[in-house]
Amino acid sequence: MAENTGILIRLDDIAENMNWDLMEKSELLFEKYQIKPILGVIPNNKDNDLLSYPKRDNFWEQVRKWKNKGWEISMHGFTHVYDKKTKNDDYFGYGGNSEFCGHPLEIQILKIKEGIKKFNDEKIKIRSFFAPNHTYDKNTFYALKNSGINVIIDGYGLMPYTENDIKFIPQLFYKVIALPFGIQSTQIHLNYWEEKDFNVFKKFVEKKSNKIITYEEALKKINNNYKLINFFIKKILQLKRFIKK
Repeated sequence: MAENTGILIRLDDIAENMNWDLMEKSELLFEKYQIKPILGVIPNNKDNDLLSYPKRDNFWEQVRKWKNKGWEISMHGFTHVYDKKTKNDDYFGYGGNSEFCGHPLEIQILKIKEGIKKFNDEKIKIRSFFAPNHTYDKNTFYALKNSGINVIIDGYGLMPYTENDIKFIPQLFYKVIALPFGIQSTQIHLNYWEEKDFNVFKKFVEKKSNKIITYEEALKKINNNYKLINFFIKKILQLKRFIKK
């Protein structure tokens, strides 16, 4: 069971403008425990909320340094601007605002290819994607595959799985929780954290560092034998989110 238990540290909303103080503290923490997280980098950040944070002009140089450390760089949307409203008809049934879901295929392909071009221009190879607010439709999946990406750091399930010719590494909870069984990724927004939130995360890492895995290790655990369990997990979490609304 231990070999099928692990958590991938995923940081969201990594961009020129962000909470750099907590990012630097996180980097020191990761180095201490030899953790290689996955960073969701926004290639062309236009989100006004995020633009209010301090800016680093050498951002892309810093991303290359993280990449050279063995950290995985993932594409997190394109501009991170929501311009569509879903009515729980997105692929995972999250509902709410979306940057991708609901757009025609050609628009989604354009956004993804423009994002990839930015990474390529910065000499950064990406292999994965996750959308802001977890909202996708089948056009999103086609656009990703059309652009050479077939891994999404999102979804419901106990283990990484394959669906629609895409590999999914599940992301289940808003809080950092280590399950007794299964492989999942976190969802960490440093921009919305206070010092106390970082301290809670630090204690989690100190206690569970032996359970923290890399992107490559997560992909090796793809298992499509839990479809029924994944279905029930999806329904339970959807019900929980519906009640909270």
